[in-house]
Amino acid sequence: MSTTTEEPVVCSAKGCTAPAVWALRWNNPRIHTPERRKVWVACDVHRGSLEQFLGLRGFLKDTVPVDEAEPDGPPTVPGDGAAGNRG
Repeated sequence: MSTTTEEPVVCSAKGCTAPAVWALRWNNPRIHTPERRKVWVACDVHRGSLEQFLGLRGFLKDTVPVDEAEPDGPPTVPGDGAAGNRG
C-alpha cells in the first residue's frame, strides 16, 4: 500500500513559511497572453501586501482561496517575472 504526503503550500512572501490560504492570479500583459495566469500564494498576513504590489502594476486579476485556484503551473515566487522580463 502506498501513501502520498502532500507538502503544504507556503506563502510566496519573502521569508514567510506560513501556510498559504489565498491564490493571487495575475499576468503581465506585456509578456503574457490575456488568458495566461501566473499564481502567487499568500497567507492571511501577506495577502494585502502582495495584492497591493500586483495591483499597483496592473497585474492582479483576482484572488481566490488557494484550494480553488487553477494555476498555469506551480505557484511562482515574487521576483519570478513580475517585473516584466521573464515569462
